Amino acid sequence: MVVQHGENHHIPDKHRVHKPGAWLPADRRVHRAYLHRIIKHVDANPEPLLPVLQEFKDLIEKTPRVYMYFVQMWEEIPSKPPYCRDPTGAPQVRDYDQMLRMLNHILGRAPEWTDAAESVGMVGVPMCAIFDYAMGTPSGHAAFLDPDVNRVIKKMLNEWGKYLQSPASAEVLGDHELGWFGKTAVGDLMAVANAPLQTSMSFEQMYVCDPSAKNYGYKSWDDFFTRKLQESARPIASPDDDSVVANACESTTFNIEYGVKLRDKFFNKGQPYSLLDMLGHDPLAKKFVGGIVYQAFLSALSYHRWHSPVSGTVRRAFVVDGTYFSEPLANREDGSGITDLNAQGITGAQGYLAALATRAIIIIEADNRDLGLVGFIGIGMDEVSTCDITVKEGQHIKKGDETGMFHFGGSSHCLIFQKGVQLEGFPELNKKVNVPVRSQVAKVKK
Repeated sequence: MVVQHGENHHIPDKHRVHKPGAWLPADRRVHRAYLHRIIKHVDANPEPLLPVLQEFKDLIEKTPRVYMYFVQMWEEIPSKPPYCRDPTGAPQVRDYDQMLRMLNHILGRAPEWTDAAESVGMVGVPMCAIFDYAMGTPSGHAAFLDPDVNRVIKKMLNEWGKYLQSPASAEVLGDHELGWFGKTAVGDLMAVANAPLQTSMSFEQMYVCDPSAKNYGYKSWDDFFTRKLQESARPIASPDDDSVVANACESTTFNIEYGVKLRDKFFNKGQPYSLLDMLGHDPLAKKFVGGIVYQAFLSALSYHRWHSPVSGTVRRAFVVDGTYFSEPLANREDGSGITDLNAQGITGAQGYLAALATRAIIIIEADNRDLGLVGFIGIGMDEVSTCDITVKEGQHIKKGDETGMFHFGGSSHCLIFQKGVQLEGFPELNKKVNVPVRSQVAKVKK
């Protein structure tokens, strides 16, 4: 199963949370320890807000509807465990002012490992760690759908991206206890990487790097995060057989849906796929009506480059801007009259995000006419919103070729097939390990 360190020790049920992809620790106490340290630091070390965060503050305070959202979202978080910091019901993040000061600190840090009394864990999406409960409230839902809010969040994430591509961000890559090349982190990284094919490769056998150099030769956090695989680590499935479809991302199967509609209510329970929304209203969306959507999610500790599922010619390659922290409302009453929030957060909303989040769209006309058009959607979630396409329209590519990558994190992806394409052999749902990238994900029926 895709996990991180900390799931190997006993976690009481009241502290355990399962979020697909291990972007936040399974032990809620590690998450709380991380937030507590940031709060303690920013309270003790007040700093002027960065310009982009001052712009965010101005938007909140000068726009009545946004002010209402950002005041109420914190008040709507239930005052009970597990949402509160302690049995008195005191929240960890109190209001939007504290939120902005915490973001001010995060924009100068890369994702890092945190030690708590109980365990060590990794917070792969630090902004989501702040918004985790607030974005599941009614006001949070409205705020993170708001176009003006998303506009300033995009600017904020671009600023963080500049830092993550700078040499200063490599500070967290050291081999110390909480470094990405420390014993815990490397152990988790390689456990996730070796599990799909049951190998026992070392980091340098799995990934392209320079073991003799500082931080294995990676110059920044993003350089490390977008690391390349050794060709031998992930062979291409039947490279000379165009009836075999290759897996586009190292990922765990989330859903397979047949007979998808051109337009559907992706925001309803069950999150049905809505092709027109998923494909950014591109005219080719109609070509996939009645077809198949295969969706799988990426782990925080996995490989984050994309590869072509088929050989063919790229007919579409573009990025659609979308939301960054929006999740569907899926609250429920706990029997005491107090509303619970969706515990899985954004990672449990992948069908919804396929239509709303920032996403990369690549449509390939397969060489094999039995496959026709094949769609790929790379879906950015949380602060993982930078989708980088590395192929161009009109370009002919081969199965297994790189087509792009997620920067600063990873997310989810979809493969879309036309109606009438007869496929078999999709991976089983809820598989406990990743399906290897470039391995067989399906095959045309004979």
